[in-house]
Amino acid sequence: MAFFGIRRFIDQAYPPKSKFDPSRDMPDLTGKVIIVTGGNTGIGKHTIRALLDKNAKVYMASRSKERAEKAITDLKQETGKDAIFLELDLASLDKVTKAAKEFMSKEPALHILFNSGGVMVPPIEQVTEDGYDLQFGTNVLGHAHFTLSLLPALLEGAKSSADGKARVINTSSAVVYHNTEPLIKWETLKDSPERRALGANMLYNQSKYGVIAFSNDFARRYADKGIVSNAVNPGNLDTELQRHHTPFIQFLIDLIFSHPAHLGAHTQLWVATNPEVAGINGGWFIPWARQYVHSKETRNPEVEAKLWDWVEEQRQGHI
Repeated sequence: MAFFGIRRFIDQAYPPKSKFDPSRDMPDLTGKVIIVTGGNTGIGKHTIRALLDKNAKVYMASRSKERAEKAITDLKQETGKDAIFLELDLASLDKVTKAAKEFMSKEPALHILFNSGGVMVPPIEQVTEDGYDLQFGTNVLGHAHFTLSLLPALLEGAKSSADGKARVINTSSAVVYHNTEPLIKWETLKDSPERRALGANMLYNQSKYGVIAFSNDFARRYADKGIVSNAVNPGNLDTELQRHHTPFIQFLIDLIFSHPAHLGAHTQLWVATNPEVAGINGGWFIPWARQYVHSKETRNPEVEAKLWDWVEEQRQGHI
């Protein structure tokens, strides 16, 4: 088992050169309507750049209008095309609902949803507007509520797609392999002594498992409706997501295995646009543009079903 863990780490931290080039291998996306969360920076911004280059209509779902407008201006200069700002604060269930309704007031169909925004190891005292751990509340609950709130548009997107599919891509991380049993520690999802004792790093690992768990169960529940849901590990990247690390930890990350941020978009773009992947649902994909086998750290139907019920309970009163 130790050997397998080392081999898995090397395979995902130091992947072989990508065989997928978005500019070369992505199809034309004219007529496709796409949302990218966290799209004003990092992986999300690189994802939007590639989508605009292929003529997609892209909504940049971000909390900060100022930062989004700057990113939209940058992308306009690079691609000659405009992304569209959609105000989205994943740390507030009511604001997530508002964002989904705002989108659906403009667009009847959503063909691809990239749940790529997130937060990593913020100060432990930070929680969401509704009192959830900021990392689980943003990375898991916020995205789950957004996805479920967009169901009518996703279902219409599946109907209007040539292949009969709408795709949801959920950005997780290799840190799921450092998550510990129980896979979700339910008493840590809101502020508590147990949450503070677990610490920001382990809470982050848990949240990235939660991303996969939701992705898997969403895939199971909506496969017969034409919605494909997959989770991706974008790779160990040099992005703003790591801004809360101490300088020493950041130095070690950069020294050992950080890759350029633009590579982080490769896997999720491949999963979102490659015709061969349309038949894969509930999958787990790793750098760069490769499918990987699920393990006990990434697949547990019992926990996934329990998380689904928990999400639905939290959404009550915010729909």
